[in-house]
Amino acid sequence: MATVLIVEDEPVVLTLAESVLQHAGYDTISAATLAEAEAILRSGASIDVVATDIGLGEELDGGLKIGQVATEQYPGIPILYVSGRPLTDGMKALFVEPNAFLPKPYTDEQLISGVSSLLREGD
Repeated sequence: MATVLIVEDEPVVLTLAESVLQHAGYDTISAATLAEAEAILRSGASIDVVATDIGLGEELDGGLKIGQVATEQYPGIPILYVSGRPLTDGMKALFVEPNAFLPKPYTDEQLISGVSSLLREGD
């Protein structure tokens, strides 16, 4: 089964995302900060897709940095970007490929669909 790295600074949202994806059959690894996510990515852990909030605490574009680090460590890894802020052209320009964007708030089904469609694209 695929492993999803979930990066989310809101504890309730992180716990819910983990629960939803685990219930859907995915393994999950989680991080609440940019530093935690970078450490996990640089550790060589088995990760198939990254779901990251764009804004992480003080790091308003932390999720964009995570996408770049993930791609350096795992070329071609799909990134699901999530944000409660409106998506700008500047943000889109920093997205790595392949990617998808999921606006907050999202439903359980939207999260599962976003992850599964990115994994299917990579097959």
